[in-house]
Amino acid sequence: MIQLFLLRMRVWAALGLLLLLSWPQQARASHIRAGEIQARVDTTAGRNARRIFFKMVLYLDISKGLPPASVDQPDATIFFGDGTATCTPVLRAVGPRPLPGNPDTSLNIYYFEHIYPSSGSFTVSFIGENRNNSVLNMSNSGTQTFYISTTITIDPALGLNHSPVLTAPAVDKAGMNQVFLHNPGAYDADGDSLAFHLRPSQQVSAGVSGTLGAPCPGPGTNQPAPTVVQNFRYPNDPAITGGVVYQVAYNGVPAGITSPPTPAIFVQDVNTGQITWNAPAAIGFYNVAFEVEEWRRTPLGRRRIGLVIRDMQIIVTAASNLRPEITIPADICVVAGATVTGNVTAVDVASPSAPQTPITLFAYSGILPPATFRQSQTGPPQASGTFTWRTDCSNVARQPYLVVFKAQDSPASPTPSNPPLIDERTWRITVVGPPPQNLRAVPGTGTTTNAVLTWSSYACTNASQIHIYRKVNASSFVPGPCDTGIPASAGYVRIASLPASATTFTDNNLDAAGTPQGLDRGQTYCYRIYAEFPLPAGGASIASQEACVSFQGSAARLVKVDVENTDVRTGQIQVCWTQPRSAGGPLDGTPSYVLSRGEGLAPATFTPIATLSSLVDTCYTDTGLNTQDLQYTYKLEFVRTFPAGDPRAAIREASPTASSVRTSTAPTSAAAAAVRVSWTYNVPWDNAARPAVVFRRTGSTGAFTRVGTAPTTATGGTYTDNDPTLAKGQNYCYYVQTEGQYAGVPYLSSLLNRSQVNCLVLISPPCTPRLVLEPTNCDELAARPQFPTPNDRYTNRLSWTLSDSPTGCDASVTGYRVYYRPTPTGAFTFLGTTITPNYVHSDLPATGGCYAVQAVGSGGAVSDTSNVACQDNCLFFSLPNVFTPNGDAQNAVFRPKTNSPVRRVHFQAFNRWGRKVFENTTTAQDPVLINWDGGGPVEEAGSAGTTSGAGKMAADGIYYYLAEVEFADFAGTKRTYKGWVEIIR
Repeated sequence: MIQLFLLRMRVWAALGLLLLLSWPQQARASHIRAGEIQARVDTTAGRNARRIFFKMVLYLDISKGLPPASVDQPDATIFFGDGTATCTPVLRAVGPRPLPGNPDTSLNIYYFEHIYPSSGSFTVSFIGENRNNSVLNMSNSGTQTFYISTTITIDPALGLNHSPVLTAPAVDKAGMNQVFLHNPGAYDADGDSLAFHLRPSQQVSAGVSGTLGAPCPGPGTNQPAPTVVQNFRYPNDPAITGGVVYQVAYNGVPAGITSPPTPAIFVQDVNTGQITWNAPAAIGFYNVAFEVEEWRRTPLGRRRIGLVIRDMQIIVTAASNLRPEITIPADICVVAGATVTGNVTAVDVASPSAPQTPITLFAYSGILPPATFRQSQTGPPQASGTFTWRTDCSNVARQPYLVVFKAQDSPASPTPSNPPLIDERTWRITVVGPPPQNLRAVPGTGTTTNAVLTWSSYACTNASQIHIYRKVNASSFVPGPCDTGIPASAGYVRIASLPASATTFTDNNLDAAGTPQGLDRGQTYCYRIYAEFPLPAGGASIASQEACVSFQGSAARLVKVDVENTDVRTGQIQVCWTQPRSAGGPLDGTPSYVLSRGEGLAPATFTPIATLSSLVDTCYTDTGLNTQDLQYTYKLEFVRTFPAGDPRAAIREASPTASSVRTSTAPTSAAAAAVRVSWTYNVPWDNAARPAVVFRRTGSTGAFTRVGTAPTTATGGTYTDNDPTLAKGQNYCYYVQTEGQYAGVPYLSSLLNRSQVNCLVLISPPCTPRLVLEPTNCDELAARPQFPTPNDRYTNRLSWTLSDSPTGCDASVTGYRVYYRPTPTGAFTFLGTTITPNYVHSDLPATGGCYAVQAVGSGGAVSDTSNVACQDNCLFFSLPNVFTPNGDAQNAVFRPKTNSPVRRVHFQAFNRWGRKVFENTTTAQDPVLINWDGGGPVEEAGSAGTTSGAGKMAADGIYYYLAEVEFADFAGTKRTYKGWVEIIR
């Protein structure tokens, strides 16, 4: 029995030892001060988009003289955020080694990697046991775990993404009653934007052993549950010192406020990451965390793709010396290719008990190397160093590069209570693209008057586009050293965007439909171009020098749109124009004028109404119009045709459109003592240089008399007729005559145009309607099995009541006028009249739009316009999870199940190895959005897919998609939809 008992004891002991050896090693008493985790994608030859490499940096407290092994962290258990962890802890790769300038701190570095099961967002994290003792702004720090994490996004659309890198150490020294500064020296290798935010330090109560789960032996889930450390307070919290602490004088940013005494601050700049503590008042350790957000700029907007959390420690001492003061260069902007040189100096501030000492200068930045910083003098009295960076085209970026300079003094007898102190500043260097060179503009040949632009090949081959801008006549715009692109204030309009490799462009003055309109003869056109650089870093170049080209002769121009008769059926308008002229000799081809007409101030379509074959015919009287109720706009085209066999096509030169002047009238108040006359127009000549003349007639017949003038703008004006002889109940008729001119054309200096005649009975105005627009039930539409179907159209329903405004208004209305516009701003279109206080606007391609209503009183008087009632388009977009391109014409293509109106969808599909198999862009004009039939350039085969030619079909299976959707709402909302779809045949 005894032998059996001993045998069993040996077996149990062996099993226990085996179990102990198989259990992941727990972190030793590591005295952790600070740390962070960095990540980057796989860049090896056999790149796997789901393989991520990590680097973790820990800072350990070795100030107490304990044996190194007792405060060491030789390995680390990592949690990957996908439900797995390192069952075999990651061994330290570098360290322990003293941190420069902080001999009481050692540095450990750990490298590890992980292959994730899919695309998505994952948080990799570390739990350290435990923090160092005596951290003042939390309770019992030595018994609390240390937690840091980094969130990554795996998405094939992001390419070779890297997480932010923090180049400055996470442990720093501060002196009592002196401003403390810390900048992490963060940079992003991909040019993504970074944003910084303070947050409390965290811990995981369950520790490593309680968090570990399968397949490691542990009771947890491999998903840490972090919480804020016990009794965390930010370092400036008065509870730490037992009373309010006040700021000290400081001329940095933010400046110290001492009058009146202002409580201490602990803040971080969201853009640079600079931490400012003004000012510590109690010696000891302080820990605080901050997050570094990584934002990717895309054509569809900004997207957060990563988050690094650093937990750092600040050691405050009762230093007898004062911190040094550093001076750095002013922020600069340089053209790519230039060499940046900056001189940095620092002086140690002496005190009675601490004379000046030598200073060590440090520089932290993502551009170090290739940039260099070399210290040449340590002082006293002054330390100095030189920063040098030879920039190139790859450095062009929209955001500046940050270089953090730090000056650290060296007390004669440094002790934990009298450590070296620092001052630091951040230098911002913006790199812009060089201007394109040798831009030239010359008249071109062809069927329209055009300009041919040429320029030298752009110096930066990594640019993405060349943007081309044009204006009439020269500009005084001179770009400064940091003025990239072309501002709107320069007067140019962008007319084209080309690949950056382009070196020529022909300007045919295309209209919105892409039809060449030709440039006007007799004008000088000036051009500038600049280069744009690709996202995520972005950036642009300085604009090129201006290049101008002049065209001799003169084009046909509209000069008159004069309402000769006002009537609902027999109204007529005379339209006149100038005769075109060439630079010399007759114009070739067979000439004709084509005059077209549209309704309103900005017609969407024009209808040809006359073709005149004689050049001397420069006027046309348009008859049979409803000039009483409608405003008309005219377009003139000068057309030259050529006989059969001539290789030249017809040449069409369109003049700018011009509208008639339209006048409206209304009593100015319920007292009906005066009349407000208003008018509008949209013409290519200038009516604002001379006042408009207002004419009035009493009654429906008789002569008009001039009653006054009023200034008018580029679009219209108003005049108040408050003649004391006006009588309530009397009928008055008005028209307005404008006088315009073409700038710089002396013979076109008195262009007279009359409006239609508008009459009213001077009575109390009709009451103003209050309009209500019934909202569209977007949820019901989104919940349908399919929407829209081919027959689905939208309907908007309006209703209104009469208000009591203005006071004394007339509620006896005879009808209502309804107006509509599809956007929140712009001109309204007249929809029609109704005698009931409601209106149904049906057969609409979208619900978005704005409405307004006017009440019509007896005698035709019109009320003030109601409130403008608007509603936006719905926002919904859903995609299925399966489609079956098997030839049965059922569910054969991948497209949205339901969607509200969209402007554009950019769709990409990837196989499970991250290879793109399909991509397209569809717009609102496409009958079916996306419309993927299962075809693609890549089909899955083996373990990594094989490239196949066009026309190949993607294999059955799961595919991941990215759909970037721009909705057709007022704001042009952009949303990204990610998911998966299965192909089944």
